[in-house]
Amino acid sequence: MPSASVASINRLVWTALLAALTAVGAHIQFPIGPVPFSLQTFFIMLCGLILGPVRGPVAVLLYIAAGLLGLPVFSKGSSGFAHLLGPTGGFLLGFVFQAAVYGLAPRRPQDGLPGELPWLRGIGFGLIGTLVLFTPGVLRLASVMNTDLAKAAMVGFVPFIPSDLIKMTLAIACYRHLRHKRLLPA
Repeated sequence: MPSASVASINRLVWTALLAALTAVGAHIQFPIGPVPFSLQTFFIMLCGLILGPVRGPVAVLLYIAAGLLGLPVFSKGSSGFAHLLGPTGGFLLGFVFQAAVYGLAPRRPQDGLPGELPWLRGIGFGLIGTLVLFTPGVLRLASVMNTDLAKAAMVGFVPFIPSDLIKMTLAIACYRHLRHKRLLPA
């Protein structure tokens, strides 16, 4: 089989795997209010880092499409279009943008290897990605809760800062490890 075909299949497998892991991450959660803490964002971060700024959001859209089609992949095993209209609907949109931002973090590929990711660069893009995720999430939460942005941010953003910083660090470490072991898609 030509190497281009193998690389293409490799990317498709990674895309499907990360979409599935995002669904699994949505089920590993700790409810702390209207927006649960879950491992979902960790896998969204990996979607961007591993698949890049285009394929990463495609994996996230695949995950969202599965939920819209009725598969119980959203938090608490929910699914359906109505989920987009609920308090966490804005976060689903933010996931797509977060994956795109994380996808920009690794440097351009060299010598056929996926791009290098220095810690400082990863953290910088990670912080931007976090803001890109939480902006539509907090806006939608404020709308559904019929409250101001400050109160919505206190419920849907502030409690998640520490955990997202930990998940960001772990996602960068995973990417760097997979790159070192040459396990990432080309």
